[in-house]
Amino acid sequence: MAKVKWNVDAAHSSLEFVVKHMMISKAKGVFNDFEAEIEADPENLEDAKIEFNVDISSIDTRKKDRDDHLRSADFFDAENHPKMTFVATDIKKKSDNNYDVTGDLTIRGTKKPVTFDIDYEGTGKDPWGNEVAGFSGSTKISRKEFGLTWNAALETGGVMVGDEVKINVEIEAVKQA
Repeated sequence: MAKVKWNVDAAHSSLEFVVKHMMISKAKGVFNDFEAEIEADPENLEDAKIEFNVDISSIDTRKKDRDDHLRSADFFDAENHPKMTFVATDIKKKSDNNYDVTGDLTIRGTKKPVTFDIDYEGTGKDPWGNEVAGFSGSTKISRKEFGLTWNAALETGGVMVGDEVKINVEIEAVKQA
């Protein structure tokens, strides 16, 4: 297949994160609004163009007070840094359908290289005849490296929010006509 443009189907895609809470459980959330520019041959991603723009204000942890705190200057500072971005800079094939997708992740004005482990899940036709492709991936980052340093000490020892954040993406993309 030739390299073509793909539109992310937001209704069938997700951008999720998980972080330790109080050192004993995990807090999960999603970003509901994001866009991507993908130009690729899904069966060979090595020369793909991949760019993501995420609306920080769309963060959703199912708790309004926590979401508002995450949007504040203590964390993402959404007023001054409304977008989180990822731009792929290098893609290496590891096996038939598995890739390391390295790129620049920018959060809160700090840009760092990050590598996602991405699986190409395949392509097919939807009920309306459109060609769709699926991708799954994950990475881990240190939130402190991106300036997300707020925390609170617990009286039992440890801290309220862990440093390691796991990011998971599930993408369904529709081939542009």
